[in-house]
Amino acid sequence: MCRVEGTIEGNIGFELWLPQQWNGRYLGAGVGGDAGVFNYLDMSLRVGEGFAVASTDSGHKASDAHWMLDGKARQDYEHRAVHLTTVAARRLTERFYGQPIRHAYFTGCSGGGRQALKSMQNYPKDFDGILAGAPGPNMPLQSVRMMWFALQQKWNPKAALTEADWDLYSTRAIAACDGIDGRRDGIVENPAACTFDTAELACSEGQDGSSGACIPAERLDMLRSIIAPLTNADNEPMDGGLFPGVRTRPGPPSPLLRAMWADAAHGDPQWDEDKFDRTADLALINRVMPELRADRTSIDAFRRAGGKAIIYQGWEDPSTNAGPTIDYYRRLAAENGGLDAVSQTARLFIVPGMYHCARGPGADNFGGSGQMAFPGDPERDMLWALIRWVEEGKAPASVLATKIEQNEQTFTRTLCAFPHSLSFDEGGDGRCESDPVLEKMMLGRGRAEVDCPRLQELRSANQIGSAVAQDWSPKLAVSGRQHP
Repeated sequence: MCRVEGTIEGNIGFELWLPQQWNGRYLGAGVGGDAGVFNYLDMSLRVGEGFAVASTDSGHKASDAHWMLDGKARQDYEHRAVHLTTVAARRLTERFYGQPIRHAYFTGCSGGGRQALKSMQNYPKDFDGILAGAPGPNMPLQSVRMMWFALQQKWNPKAALTEADWDLYSTRAIAACDGIDGRRDGIVENPAACTFDTAELACSEGQDGSSGACIPAERLDMLRSIIAPLTNADNEPMDGGLFPGVRTRPGPPSPLLRAMWADAAHGDPQWDEDKFDRTADLALINRVMPELRADRTSIDAFRRAGGKAIIYQGWEDPSTNAGPTIDYYRRLAAENGGLDAVSQTARLFIVPGMYHCARGPGADNFGGSGQMAFPGDPERDMLWALIRWVEEGKAPASVLATKIEQNEQTFTRTLCAFPHSLSFDEGGDGRCESDPVLEKMMLGRGRAEVDCPRLQELRSANQIGSAVAQDWSPKLAVSGRQHP
């Protein structure tokens, strides 16, 4: 193997690995989080299959904690670094082998999934196919959600949720929703079709929640606030909330979240996070980093070029949760001729029981970024399913996912192309069928239509109301402390 290390414009680092036995294909490997590193895992997996594979640090090094202060570094992170690396790496690949690249692909999850969508939207001729995992199409809004509720618990330590609280909620919600598909296996096929009343978690008189068997009232209110739709300062919904059973990460805001608001939005590493304003700061980050969003639905150039996209997302993802990804696919269909038309170019797979990019109780290995690969097998490996779609014209209706525990395969599960879901007959292996709940999501006329079932469920379960629902400002006012 030949390993090429390069730098573009002085700050964009990249590596290109060129195998001795080349399969004629180029693969870009995206990076997640705040980047600053190369995706060596996917590079090492796929170079062994014959791909010429490249990855970029997105224009900065992980050791630079305040790179978001630099406007150029922000733009490189948003979209430029992947494109410029692709141009350079493709040229080097063709020069090295003395022949043109037959097909070019991109794979990534989380930030790498966002990079995949940006490539499709901004640079439609860079890749013939993209595999985008957990892309967080509206990263600014999802970052506001994570920042806001991390701060709510900081400001109200008595209401801060514990790991035991989240364990109890997740376990009970999954138990209530399991069986929708006809099989009780600890995996919820379609959380959107389920309701769960958090009142079941409340402590009775004499209980304090220390045993982990119930949640005290103040912490239960916080839980309800977090899973309900995020609202702006006028108490208007900004998103659709979280699906039943999805747990978030306890603790303070992550370094990436702090950097987004302190360094990028406010240009001040010493910015006081207690001044965070979920409405104003969302508008600010959208102005400062306008290309951070990957929710553009105009993909005509990508379609005309014959491009194909597979998007995948875990139902139980606590970071880039499933709702915005589903909403993006719905809008993509609505603005590109409907589901039948858009499915000729892009397909979505929502993975039951999977967290962020991997892990969780569900089958979480299907050739996605950072997962186990199944070389040359389009039935079990989404990258190879994408390749077959691009090169042979066969679109994937399903992919078989595998659960690996302690290096052993424990079970498999069929993943169905949205809006289909898996249904089990008694004693059967399961089959993909059209799901009326998911179809209803695809037929929505606007963002709120997708969220309406969740809003109604929350209201009917008394999870949205003046005392709990929108935010904690009333409680903060009582304590003499106000936050935006």
